[in-house]
Amino acid sequence: MTLTANWSYPTAVRFGAGRISEIAEACIAAGIQNPLLVTDRGLAAMEITTRTLDLLEAAGLGRAIFAEVDPNPTDRNAEEGVRVYREGGHDGVVAFGGGSGLDLGKVVAFMAGQSRPLMDFEDIGDWWTRADADAIAPIVAVPTTAGTGSEVGRASVITKSDTAEKKIIFHPRMLPAVVICDPELTIGMPPFITAGTGLDAFAHCVEAYCSPHYHPMSQGMALEGMRLVKDFLPRAYADGGDIEARAQMMAAAAMGATAFQKGLGAIHALSHPIGAIYHTHHGTTNAVCMPAVLQFNRPEIEGVIDRAARYLDIDGGFDGFASFVDDLNASMKIPTSLSAMGIEEVDIDRVVKGALADPSTGGNPVKMTEENTRALLERIV
Repeated sequence: MTLTANWSYPTAVRFGAGRISEIAEACIAAGIQNPLLVTDRGLAAMEITTRTLDLLEAAGLGRAIFAEVDPNPTDRNAEEGVRVYREGGHDGVVAFGGGSGLDLGKVVAFMAGQSRPLMDFEDIGDWWTRADADAIAPIVAVPTTAGTGSEVGRASVITKSDTAEKKIIFHPRMLPAVVICDPELTIGMPPFITAGTGLDAFAHCVEAYCSPHYHPMSQGMALEGMRLVKDFLPRAYADGGDIEARAQMMAAAAMGATAFQKGLGAIHALSHPIGAIYHTHHGTTNAVCMPAVLQFNRPEIEGVIDRAARYLDIDGGFDGFASFVDDLNASMKIPTSLSAMGIEEVDIDRVVKGALADPSTGGNPVKMTEENTRALLERIV
Protein backbone atom coordinates (compact mmCIF):
# COMPACT_ATOMS: atom_id res chain seq x y z
CA MET A 1 0.00 0.00 0.00
CA THR A 2 1.27 3.46 -0.94
CA LEU A 3 0.67 5.75 2.02
CA THR A 4 0.40 8.94 -0.02
CA ALA A 5 -2.82 10.81 -0.64
CA ASN A 6 -4.59 14.17 -0.80
CA TRP A 7 -7.57 14.41 1.54
CA SER A 8 -10.21 17.11 1.95
CA TYR A 9 -11.43 16.07 5.39
CA PRO A 10 -11.67 18.02 7.60
CA THR A 11 -9.46 20.36 5.56
CA ALA A 12 -6.99 20.04 2.68
CA VAL A 13 -4.39 17.46 3.77
CA ARG A 14 -1.30 16.53 1.77
CA PHE A 15 -0.28 13.21 3.29
CA GLY A 16 2.85 11.24 2.50
CA ALA A 17 6.58 10.90 2.92
CA GLY A 18 8.60 13.75 1.45
CA ARG A 19 5.70 16.14 1.05
CA ILE A 20 7.35 18.86 3.10
CA SER A 21 8.88 19.74 -0.27
CA GLU A 22 5.47 21.24 -1.10
CA ILE A 23 5.53 23.75 1.77
CA ALA A 24 5.91 26.82 -0.45
CA GLU A 25 3.18 25.60 -2.78
CA ALA A 26 0.92 25.02 0.24
CA CYS A 27 1.53 28.56 1.49
CA ILE A 28 0.69 30.05 -1.89
CA ALA A 29 -2.47 27.90 -2.07
CA ALA A 30 -3.47 29.33 1.32
CA GLY A 31 -2.84 32.88 0.11
CA ILE A 32 0.34 33.39 2.14
CA GLN A 33 3.26 35.33 0.66
CA ASN A 34 5.15 36.30 3.82
CA PRO A 35 4.73 33.52 6.39
CA LEU A 36 5.91 33.43 9.98
CA LEU A 37 6.97 29.91 10.94
CA VAL A 38 5.96 29.27 14.57
CA THR A 39 7.55 26.37 16.40
CA ASP A 40 8.96 25.47 19.83
CA ARG A 41 12.44 26.15 21.14
CA GLY A 42 13.55 22.53 20.85
CA LEU A 43 12.75 22.35 17.15
CA ALA A 44 14.09 25.76 16.17
CA ALA A 45 17.62 24.64 15.28
CA MET A 46 16.80 21.11 14.09
CA GLU A 47 17.44 20.03 10.53
CA ILE A 48 13.76 19.54 9.69
CA THR A 49 13.09 23.15 10.66
CA THR A 50 16.06 24.71 8.88
CA ARG A 51 15.24 22.66 5.80
CA THR A 52 11.65 23.95 5.83
CA LEU A 53 12.90 27.52 6.17
CA ASP A 54 15.30 26.88 3.28
CA LEU A 55 12.37 25.74 1.12
CA LEU A 56 10.37 28.85 1.99
CA GLU A 57 13.32 31.14 1.33
CA ALA A 58 14.12 29.49 -2.00
CA ALA A 59 10.55 30.18 -3.11
CA GLY A 60 10.85 33.87 -2.20
CA LEU A 61 8.69 33.57 0.92
CA GLY A 62 11.38 34.58 3.44
CA ARG A 63 12.61 32.56 6.42
CA ALA A 64 11.00 34.28 9.43
CA ILE A 65 10.68 32.17 12.57
CA PHE A 66 9.23 32.59 16.05
CA ALA A 67 10.23 29.89 18.53
CA GLU A 68 9.66 31.35 21.98
CA VAL A 69 7.07 28.70 22.74
CA ASP A 70 6.86 26.77 26.00
CA PRO A 71 6.06 23.02 26.10
CA ASN A 72 2.61 24.02 27.42
CA PRO A 73 2.17 27.26 25.44
CA THR A 74 1.00 30.33 27.34
CA ASP A 75 -0.85 33.55 26.75
CA ARG A 76 2.49 35.34 27.16
CA ASN A 77 3.96 33.26 24.33
CA ALA A 78 0.95 34.23 22.22
CA GLU A 79 1.34 37.92 23.00
CA GLU A 80 5.00 37.88 21.98
CA GLY A 81 4.25 35.87 18.85
CA VAL A 82 1.58 38.33 17.76
CA ARG A 83 4.02 41.21 18.31
CA VAL A 84 6.62 39.53 16.06
CA TYR A 85 3.95 38.73 13.47
CA ARG A 86 2.72 42.30 13.28
CA GLU A 87 6.19 43.85 13.26
CA GLY A 88 7.23 41.55 10.42
CA GLY A 89 4.22 42.45 8.29
CA HIS A 90 3.35 38.77 7.92
CA ASP A 91 0.22 37.57 6.15
CA GLY A 92 -0.03 34.02 7.47
CA VAL A 93 1.48 31.39 9.73
CA VAL A 94 3.22 28.07 9.20
CA ALA A 95 2.41 26.25 12.45
CA PHE A 96 5.23 23.71 12.76
CA GLY A 97 5.90 21.07 15.39
CA GLY A 98 4.08 19.09 18.03
CA GLY A 99 1.06 20.30 19.96
CA SER A 100 2.82 23.33 21.43
CA GLY A 101 4.03 24.76 18.11
CA LEU A 102 0.78 23.96 16.33
CA ASP A 103 -1.46 25.40 19.04
CA LEU A 104 0.60 28.56 19.47
CA GLY A 105 0.92 29.09 15.71
CA LYS A 106 -2.83 28.84 15.26
CA VAL A 107 -3.42 31.34 18.07
CA VAL A 108 -0.91 33.81 16.60
CA ALA A 109 -2.75 33.68 13.27
CA PHE A 110 -6.07 34.05 15.06
CA MET A 111 -5.05 36.94 17.32
CA ALA A 112 -2.96 38.96 14.87
CA GLY A 113 -5.98 40.94 13.69
CA GLN A 114 -8.07 40.98 16.87
CA SER A 115 -8.58 43.91 19.24
CA ARG A 116 -9.98 41.98 22.21
CA PRO A 117 -7.79 40.01 24.66
CA LEU A 118 -7.13 36.31 24.04
CA MET A 119 -9.22 34.98 26.93
CA ASP A 120 -12.30 36.70 25.52
CA PHE A 121 -12.36 33.86 22.99
CA GLU A 122 -12.32 30.95 25.43
CA ASP A 123 -14.48 28.02 24.29
CA ILE A 124 -17.49 29.00 26.37
CA GLY A 125 -20.89 29.29 24.74
CA ASP A 126 -20.67 31.44 21.64
CA TRP A 127 -17.68 33.50 22.74
CA TRP A 128 -16.00 32.66 19.42
CA THR A 129 -18.48 35.00 17.72
CA ARG A 130 -16.74 37.92 19.45
CA ALA A 131 -13.85 37.56 17.00
CA ASP A 132 -13.44 39.47 13.76
CA ALA A 133 -13.48 36.43 11.50
CA ASP A 134 -12.21 38.36 8.48
CA ALA A 135 -9.06 39.34 10.42
CA ILE A 136 -7.94 35.75 11.06
CA ALA A 137 -4.79 35.00 9.07
CA PRO A 138 -4.45 31.80 7.03
CA ILE A 139 -2.56 28.85 8.51
CA VAL A 140 -0.52 26.04 7.01
CA ALA A 141 0.02 23.33 9.62
CA VAL A 142 2.94 20.90 9.61
CA PRO A 143 2.93 18.34 12.44
CA THR A 144 6.28 16.85 13.45
CA THR A 145 4.84 14.45 16.02
CA ALA A 146 1.97 11.97 15.80
CA GLY A 147 -0.33 12.61 18.73
CA THR A 148 -2.08 15.91 19.30
CA GLY A 149 -3.80 16.16 15.92
CA SER A 150 -3.97 19.94 16.35
CA GLU A 151 -3.22 20.28 12.65
CA VAL A 152 -6.84 19.32 11.90
CA GLY A 153 -8.44 21.14 14.84
CA ARG A 154 -10.32 24.39 15.26
CA ALA A 155 -8.99 25.14 18.73
CA SER A 156 -5.81 25.60 20.74
CA VAL A 157 -5.02 24.84 24.36
CA ILE A 158 -3.27 27.80 25.98
CA THR A 159 -2.14 28.13 29.59
CA LYS A 160 -3.29 31.28 31.39
CA SER A 161 -0.07 32.37 33.05
CA ASP A 162 -1.41 34.17 36.09
CA THR A 163 -3.62 31.27 37.24
CA ALA A 164 -1.82 28.24 35.71
CA GLU A 165 -5.05 27.12 34.03
CA LYS A 166 -5.32 25.57 30.59
CA LYS A 167 -7.93 27.29 28.46
CA ILE A 168 -9.36 26.21 25.12
CA ILE A 169 -9.45 28.98 22.51
CA PHE A 170 -11.88 28.15 19.69
CA HIS A 171 -12.92 29.54 16.35
CA PRO A 172 -14.03 27.63 13.22
CA ARG A 173 -11.54 29.62 11.12
CA MET A 174 -8.62 28.45 13.25
CA LEU A 175 -8.77 25.27 11.18
CA PRO A 176 -5.63 25.34 9.00
CA ALA A 177 -6.22 25.95 5.32
CA VAL A 178 -3.64 23.36 4.29
CA VAL A 179 -1.98 20.55 6.26
CA ILE A 180 1.23 18.76 5.29
CA CYS A 181 1.49 15.39 7.04
CA ASP A 182 4.96 14.11 6.21
CA PRO A 183 5.91 11.08 8.33
CA GLU A 184 9.59 11.63 7.53
CA LEU A 185 9.45 14.64 9.89
CA THR A 186 8.69 12.30 12.80
CA ILE A 187 11.64 9.95 12.22
CA GLY A 188 13.85 11.79 14.73
CA MET A 189 11.41 11.56 17.65
CA PRO A 190 12.99 9.74 20.61
CA PRO A 191 11.10 6.73 22.01
CA PHE A 192 9.64 8.52 25.04
CA ILE A 193 8.15 11.24 22.82
CA THR A 194 6.91 8.63 20.36
CA ALA A 195 5.18 6.91 23.29
CA GLY A 196 3.70 10.03 24.88
CA THR A 197 2.40 11.51 21.64
CA GLY A 198 1.12 8.17 20.36
CA LEU A 199 -0.77 7.53 23.57
CA ASP A 200 -2.22 11.03 23.32
CA ALA A 201 -3.72 10.01 19.97
CA PHE A 202 -5.01 6.83 21.60
CA ALA A 203 -6.60 8.83 24.45
CA HIS A 204 -8.37 11.06 21.93
CA CYS A 205 -9.78 8.03 20.15
CA VAL A 206 -10.80 6.22 23.35
CA GLU A 207 -12.53 9.25 24.87
CA ALA A 208 -14.29 10.20 21.63
CA TYR A 209 -15.46 6.61 21.18
CA CYS A 210 -16.81 6.45 24.76
CA SER A 211 -18.45 9.88 24.78
CA PRO A 212 -22.23 9.58 25.09
CA HIS A 213 -22.91 12.27 22.49
CA TYR A 214 -24.36 11.25 19.13
CA HIS A 215 -21.84 11.49 16.29
CA PRO A 216 -21.56 8.19 14.36
CA MET A 217 -18.95 9.56 11.94
CA SER A 218 -16.62 10.37 14.81
CA GLN A 219 -17.45 7.03 16.43
CA GLY A 220 -16.22 5.12 13.40
CA MET A 221 -13.12 7.25 13.03
CA ALA A 222 -12.24 6.82 16.70
CA LEU A 223 -12.55 3.05 16.47
CA GLU A 224 -10.26 2.77 13.46
CA GLY A 225 -7.85 5.23 15.05
CA MET A 226 -7.57 2.90 18.04
CA ARG A 227 -6.74 0.04 15.69
CA LEU A 228 -3.98 2.00 14.00
CA VAL A 229 -2.42 2.86 17.37
CA LYS A 230 -2.68 -0.74 18.56
CA ASP A 231 -1.02 -2.07 15.41
CA PHE A 232 1.58 0.61 14.71
CA LEU A 233 2.58 2.47 17.87
CA PRO A 234 4.61 -0.49 19.20
CA ARG A 235 6.39 -0.66 15.84
CA ALA A 236 7.17 3.08 15.80
CA TYR A 237 8.39 2.87 19.40
CA ALA A 238 10.64 -0.12 18.69
CA ASP A 239 12.02 1.24 15.40
CA GLY A 240 11.85 5.00 14.91
CA GLY A 241 12.81 4.59 11.26
CA ASP A 242 9.78 2.42 10.39
CA ILE A 243 8.21 4.82 7.91
CA GLU A 244 5.00 2.78 7.53
CA ALA A 245 4.44 2.82 11.29
CA ARG A 246 5.26 6.53 11.44
CA ALA A 247 2.77 7.26 8.64
CA GLN A 248 -0.02 5.21 10.19
CA MET A 249 0.51 6.94 13.54
CA MET A 250 0.35 10.32 11.84
CA ALA A 251 -2.99 9.27 10.34
CA ALA A 252 -4.21 8.03 13.74
CA ALA A 253 -3.34 11.38 15.33
CA ALA A 254 -5.38 13.31 12.76
CA MET A 255 -8.24 10.83 13.13
CA GLY A 256 -8.29 11.16 16.92
CA ALA A 257 -8.42 14.94 16.81
CA THR A 258 -11.18 14.89 14.21
CA ALA A 259 -13.11 12.30 16.19
CA PHE A 260 -13.12 14.23 19.44
CA GLN A 261 -15.68 16.62 18.00
CA LYS A 262 -17.87 13.96 19.68
CA GLY A 263 -16.38 14.81 23.06
CA LEU A 264 -13.52 14.09 25.43
CA GLY A 265 -13.79 13.17 29.11
CA ALA A 266 -12.15 12.66 32.47
CA ILE A 267 -8.71 11.78 31.05
CA HIS A 268 -8.37 15.24 29.55
CA ALA A 269 -10.29 16.96 32.33
CA LEU A 270 -7.59 15.75 34.74
CA SER A 271 -4.55 16.07 32.49
CA HIS A 272 -5.26 19.70 31.60
CA PRO A 273 -4.95 21.09 35.17
CA ILE A 274 -2.15 18.63 36.01
CA GLY A 275 -0.16 19.79 33.00
CA ALA A 276 -0.86 23.46 33.64
CA ILE A 277 0.20 23.30 37.29
CA TYR A 278 3.06 20.78 37.15
CA HIS A 279 4.25 21.23 33.53
CA THR A 280 3.98 17.55 32.66
CA HIS A 281 3.96 16.20 29.10
CA HIS A 282 0.33 16.18 28.00
CA GLY A 283 0.22 12.84 26.19
CA THR A 284 2.15 11.04 28.91
CA THR A 285 -0.19 12.50 31.53
CA ASN A 286 -3.17 11.22 29.52
CA ALA A 287 -1.60 7.75 29.49
CA VAL A 288 -1.06 7.82 33.26
CA CYS A 289 -4.70 8.78 33.84
CA MET A 290 -6.27 6.38 31.35
CA PRO A 291 -6.36 3.08 33.33
CA ALA A 292 -8.12 4.65 36.32
CA VAL A 293 -10.55 6.58 34.10
CA LEU A 294 -11.53 3.42 32.24
CA GLN A 295 -12.47 1.79 35.54
CA PHE A 296 -14.24 4.97 36.68
CA ASN A 297 -16.40 4.94 33.55
CA ARG A 298 -16.91 1.18 33.42
CA PRO A 299 -20.59 1.20 34.44
CA GLU A 300 -21.43 3.30 31.37
CA ILE A 301 -18.91 2.10 28.78
CA GLU A 302 -18.56 -1.66 29.31
CA GLY A 303 -20.79 -2.47 26.35
CA VAL A 304 -19.13 -0.14 23.84
CA ILE A 305 -15.67 -1.24 24.98
CA ASP A 306 -16.73 -4.88 24.51
CA ARG A 307 -17.56 -4.04 20.88
CA ALA A 308 -14.28 -2.17 20.44
CA ALA A 309 -12.33 -5.10 21.85
CA ARG A 310 -13.91 -7.44 19.28
CA TYR A 311 -12.97 -5.07 16.44
CA LEU A 312 -9.43 -4.76 17.79
CA ASP A 313 -9.01 -8.54 18.19
CA ILE A 314 -8.58 -8.18 21.95
CA ASP A 315 -9.96 -11.10 23.96
CA GLY A 316 -11.85 -10.63 27.22
CA GLY A 317 -14.14 -7.70 26.52
CA PHE A 318 -13.74 -4.76 28.87
CA ASP A 319 -11.25 -6.54 31.14
CA GLY A 320 -9.17 -7.57 28.14
CA PHE A 321 -9.18 -4.01 26.81
CA ALA A 322 -8.16 -2.60 30.20
CA SER A 323 -5.34 -5.16 30.42
CA PHE A 324 -4.23 -4.21 26.91
CA VAL A 325 -3.97 -0.56 27.98
CA ASP A 326 -1.98 -1.50 31.09
CA ASP A 327 0.38 -3.66 29.04
CA LEU A 328 0.81 -1.01 26.32
CA ASN A 329 1.71 1.60 28.93
CA ALA A 330 4.15 -0.75 30.65
CA SER A 331 5.82 -1.69 27.36
CA MET A 332 6.61 1.98 26.78
CA LYS A 333 7.76 2.72 30.33
CA ILE A 334 4.80 4.99 31.12
CA PRO A 335 4.68 5.79 34.86
CA THR A 336 1.83 4.21 36.81
CA SER A 337 1.08 7.28 38.93
CA LEU A 338 1.64 11.01 39.19
CA SER A 339 4.22 10.47 41.92
CA ALA A 340 6.11 8.15 39.56
CA MET A 341 6.10 11.05 37.06
CA GLY A 342 7.97 13.12 39.63
CA ILE A 343 5.10 15.10 41.15
CA GLU A 344 5.94 14.76 44.81
CA GLU A 345 2.81 16.36 46.25
CA VAL A 346 -0.39 16.90 44.28
CA ASP A 347 -2.69 19.72 45.31
CA ILE A 348 -5.81 17.59 45.10
CA ASP A 349 -8.26 20.43 45.80
CA ARG A 350 -6.76 22.56 43.05
CA VAL A 351 -6.66 19.78 40.45
CA VAL A 352 -10.23 18.67 41.22
CA LYS A 353 -11.46 22.25 40.88
CA GLY A 354 -9.63 22.60 37.56
CA ALA A 355 -10.95 19.28 36.29
CA LEU A 356 -14.57 20.13 37.05
CA ALA A 357 -14.19 23.49 35.29
CA ASP A 358 -12.65 21.91 32.19
CA PRO A 359 -14.93 21.62 29.11
CA SER A 360 -13.87 17.98 28.69
CA THR A 361 -16.06 16.98 31.64
CA GLY A 362 -19.12 17.42 29.46
CA GLY A 363 -18.18 14.43 27.33
CA ASN A 364 -17.47 11.99 30.15
CA PRO A 365 -19.86 9.03 30.28
CA VAL A 366 -20.14 9.22 34.10
CA LYS A 367 -21.13 12.60 35.49
CA MET A 368 -18.14 14.08 37.28
CA THR A 369 -18.77 15.49 40.76
CA GLU A 370 -16.41 16.86 43.38
CA GLU A 371 -16.69 13.63 45.36
CA ASN A 372 -16.12 11.10 42.59
CA THR A 373 -13.46 13.22 40.85
CA ARG A 374 -11.51 13.46 44.08
CA ALA A 375 -11.71 9.67 44.50
CA LEU A 376 -10.59 9.20 40.89
CA LEU A 377 -7.61 11.54 41.30
CA GLU A 378 -6.57 9.81 44.52
CA ARG A 379 -6.28 6.56 42.54
CA ILE A 380 -3.83 8.23 40.16
CA VAL A 381 -1.69 10.10 42.67
